[in-house]
Amino acid sequence: MAAAVLGRVCRGPWAPVASRRAAPVLLRWRSRAAPAAIAAFSEEAKAPPKSACKPRTGILLLNMGGPETTDDVHDFLKRLFLDKDLIPLPAQSKLAPWIAKRRTPKIQEQYSRIGGGSPIKLWTSRQGEGMVRLLDHMCPGSAPHKFYIGFRYVQPLTEDTIEEMERDGIQRAVAFTQYPQFSCSTTGSSLNAIYRHYEQRGTPPRMAWSVIDRWPTHPGLVKCFSDHIKKELQEFPADVRGDVVILFSAHSLPMSVVNRGDPYPQEVAATVQRVMEQLNFSHPYRLVWQSKVGPMPWLGPQTDATIKGLAERGKRHMLLVPIAFTTDHIETLHELDIEYAQVLAGECGVENIRRAESLNANPVFIEAMADLVKVHLESGSTCSRQLGLRCPLCVNPTCGKAKEFFANQKL
Repeated sequence: MAAAVLGRVCRGPWAPVASRRAAPVLLRWRSRAAPAAIAAFSEEAKAPPKSACKPRTGILLLNMGGPETTDDVHDFLKRLFLDKDLIPLPAQSKLAPWIAKRRTPKIQEQYSRIGGGSPIKLWTSRQGEGMVRLLDHMCPGSAPHKFYIGFRYVQPLTEDTIEEMERDGIQRAVAFTQYPQFSCSTTGSSLNAIYRHYEQRGTPPRMAWSVIDRWPTHPGLVKCFSDHIKKELQEFPADVRGDVVILFSAHSLPMSVVNRGDPYPQEVAATVQRVMEQLNFSHPYRLVWQSKVGPMPWLGPQTDATIKGLAERGKRHMLLVPIAFTTDHIETLHELDIEYAQVLAGECGVENIRRAESLNANPVFIEAMADLVKVHLESGSTCSRQLGLRCPLCVNPTCGKAKEFFANQKL
């Protein structure tokens, strides 16, 4: 969650950490993608994108984003603190810039310790390139396809990318959230940004919009997670492998958000259930929540408290699985890998603790992305039926207007 990222970037010294490479994964799962398209992707994914005809269909990959360099940190923090959907503050227009300026030097130092910036844009670009190559083979009727990146708090900003799509003459625009499980704090904020952009511009879109707003149980997503878990389990000593506890870790949410009816907890749990079914419930497991910040109640149990509690009860072998992330970023590379797997585990006497790889450039995941878009385009729907239902105790009037914006699009 964006609120959780706020907590991560606002506390704690961070140690250096190297990014993991995406491991080759045998492409065993088959969706509705044609084998020829899969083979074409395998051959073409190594090459840079080719120049193409004018794109017809644009897929906007939505995410929070992260500072790509230390020079980007100030603007990232300023935009984050100015987001009323995320962090309502008194006198926000004045207080947010002050907080951002005060925090910037410390946060720049922290990002320098993980390689100088976030890898989210790198991985999103690789995912998008592979996705559109597949789509051009799978969906010739809507080709050529072009992917775009729309971040909330760093370049390329969602609003700027929308204008780029308009200039490119895109006819069909798909807002594709990169958060598999829907929350008003993540996907909802990005969809509100699209609506607000057109409202402030004062002119309607020249392209027809639709949205892939959630996909927590897609078979490709489930297979990627289960494959990565199986792979990492093999790295544990054989004599303790059966004793490993799997901890599925996701960003927490303030209970005030949960109690308004945000569907995120249920959708994360749905992903966990499907993954464990794929694993035939081979190990004991728990769904836990990370990145709590501040004194107010948050969704629990917290990941760090769970590690400590299990260790006190004699559980010494654990596997962390970032179940709500599709790319590596600060929460995986530092919070899970360093704070929990190294520092905390050492303090608690945990003997073996590892983290399953993030999805990153896994070809099975990229195929799943293409399949999601293909099915969405063929459905003729502008959004899921769930998107139209506001949280029962919603307090943000923009949410309802954004939902109506997408529901009323003419495809």
